[in-house]
Amino acid sequence: MKLLRSLLCLLLFSVLVCGDTAALRPKYLEGVGIFQNLNAQVPLQAQFTDEFGRPTTLGRLMTGRPVVFALVYYTCPALCDQILHGMVSAMRQLTLRPGHDYDVIAISINPDEKPSEGAEKRMNVVNAYLPNSPMDGWHFLTGNEKNIRMVADAVGYHYRYDPATKMFFHGAGFMVLTPEGRVARYLYGITYEPKDLKLALVEASNHKIGSPVDEILLFCCKYNAVTGKYDLTVLALLRAAAALTILLMAAGFVIMVRRTKRIREHRA
Repeated sequence: MKLLRSLLCLLLFSVLVCGDTAALRPKYLEGVGIFQNLNAQVPLQAQFTDEFGRPTTLGRLMTGRPVVFALVYYTCPALCDQILHGMVSAMRQLTLRPGHDYDVIAISINPDEKPSEGAEKRMNVVNAYLPNSPMDGWHFLTGNEKNIRMVADAVGYHYRYDPATKMFFHGAGFMVLTPEGRVARYLYGITYEPKDLKLALVEASNHKIGSPVDEILLFCCKYNAVTGKYDLTVLALLRAAAALTILLMAAGFVIMVRRTKRIREHRA
């Protein structure tokens, strides 16, 4: 049964990520996927239970920082772990830190999962990020069908439960939210470029985190809504090169004028 589930997960991933044409998509996967709904507001009033068994809402977890936001389920036999570990792998390569520069919120799409399963998954994921790392800013929630669907529908995350395999069919990827809980960016697949995650976080924070270098990268890159990545734009690069050339010419002119002035003063 485990082997069957793993094969189904691989099939699901290949169809939802590697190809999304009607010809490739089986009927039982129709309507399943992550469909971009940029700037959508997640329902802050949606009620969940945290990993300690305490009731909470998404609004209470918003701390004024951007959010790495994942819809998964904690007992998923394959795909969800790949998504979470791919996410963590990208996070490890950033200078930005969870709990300080941004928060991480995961919600189980399985209404039968318990807070204890969220707590176990949280521990595993945080240790994969950095052993003995502080757990502040990491939230692994469980909830009922109504609240899960409310959030999933808002962000364009469409999934279905298959009684035959006892699995949830869903897409691969996660989102980055603004501090107000609006969808800023989608990142697709099970492996993610650290650059894409960092630029998404910097942009979602309204440029309140990151460095001047990140600002330049955002100027030279454009978010590709189809791939969920940041692509270099030739026009932006040409503009940046032109601006740099003008700046260097102006600096050279100033230096030349000052040097000529000093020579004249010395001769006088």
